[in-house]
Amino acid sequence: MQSELNPHALADLRAALAGPVILPDDEGFDDARAVWNGMIDVRPALIVRPATSTDIAPVLDFASRWGLPLAVRGGGHNVAGNGTVADGVVLDMGGLREVSVDPGTGTVTVQAGATMGDVDAATAPYNLAVPMGVVSGTGVAGLTLGGGVGWLTRAHGLSVDNLLAADVVTSDGEEVRADPDQHPELFWGLRGGGGNFGVVSSFTFQAHPLPEQVLTGTLAYGNMHWHAALRAYDAWAAGLPDEMTTIVSCLIPIEEWEMGDQPLLLIGLAWADPDQEAGAELIRQLTSAAPPDMEAVEAVPWATWQTAMDSTFPRGSRAYWKNSSIDRLDDAVIDALVRAGCEQTRRGTGFDIHHMGGAYGRVAEEATAFPTRDAPYWLNIYGYWQDPADDAAHTAFIRGLAAAMEPFSSGAQYVNFMGAEDPVAQGTAPSVYGPDKLARLTALKSAYDPQNLFRRNHNIVPAAPAG
Repeated sequence: MQSELNPHALADLRAALAGPVILPDDEGFDDARAVWNGMIDVRPALIVRPATSTDIAPVLDFASRWGLPLAVRGGGHNVAGNGTVADGVVLDMGGLREVSVDPGTGTVTVQAGATMGDVDAATAPYNLAVPMGVVSGTGVAGLTLGGGVGWLTRAHGLSVDNLLAADVVTSDGEEVRADPDQHPELFWGLRGGGGNFGVVSSFTFQAHPLPEQVLTGTLAYGNMHWHAALRAYDAWAAGLPDEMTTIVSCLIPIEEWEMGDQPLLLIGLAWADPDQEAGAELIRQLTSAAPPDMEAVEAVPWATWQTAMDSTFPRGSRAYWKNSSIDRLDDAVIDALVRAGCEQTRRGTGFDIHHMGGAYGRVAEEATAFPTRDAPYWLNIYGYWQDPADDAAHTAFIRGLAAAMEPFSSGAQYVNFMGAEDPVAQGTAPSVYGPDKLARLTALKSAYDPQNLFRRNHNIVPAAPAG
């Protein structure tokens, strides 16, 4: 493909940039093109790594002028592989990772290539945290634009609920600031609509105080106790205060535990309050109702907890996901989950149940583009493996459990948990956003990206021109 690119246009592009242009014959190209999901193996025509935000507009112009597909990459952690594109242009923001903290206001400004780990490292000295995800290598940009579900969701909401402003380069190269007062409709769409409307070069978040040591825990159950544990958990979760966020996981951990090579039900807990005895009492209520086979409850630095799952999801893993919102955890749902969990014998593949509600659930439905605020639980079914020979078996389990859970789904999907084959706007996006939000997002897309330059995503298609 390199030979097909206009050499004069490439020379002009290089001259307009402070950062490098990497071509297929260049040393380091294969490393540069790799994304987190090892199943995604494509060769772009070129990769550009901006050195400053002013490098963004020339790349957009180049891609548009020469009709090349464009992928915008933050951390490259997207499971669908949207951070790269075959025979196109990759705008790799990974070199822009600066994070600045104003401890007086608790505001945190984050460049688009930063990861969760970068943000946690910058905020930890001030005992502050921005609500993010659960794996430190995740890019802040993609995580935020899709929503941002993690260990502070119930205490402080999604990442988008804590977004104060975003600096955006639109498809025509214009630099705008989106916040509640400037470009407010764009600000609405950025909070859950994915990367459909422009390239965000910088995010400004509201951070929240956390104690220096945060009470966390993991309760582990062998499969003979799963039914009882999930019933007790559902009853216990219904009365939780906002400060307690939990994620239930079922998998054979990649790192072998003391309980041997068997699938485990793990209840992870994070208590976002300095009154650790109050959090410990809540955990004791659950362990009294459903005694675990193993437990580890301790106070640790926030960054330690935020990196605890990193080894489970190593870069280069082959990965495939499905997800849906669910509005109950009754016996029928529990039976389906336990049956699937017991059948899963492949290390690293399983499912998570995110307990929602709390501060997240009190955000008005229409306040952001995030799909829905109603469901008390969100189910993510996933697989991580290394051998391509295992692709069929792992994907079959994930698809099978997703199909089994369809009767219990409340209909919404979370774009950050969606694979490449999952819904896009043509005919099926109402299952993601619903018709009202989709109409609003389509109008926004038509205003800011009428040519659909930003289409390497879970795409919102602009309206066809009148006439």
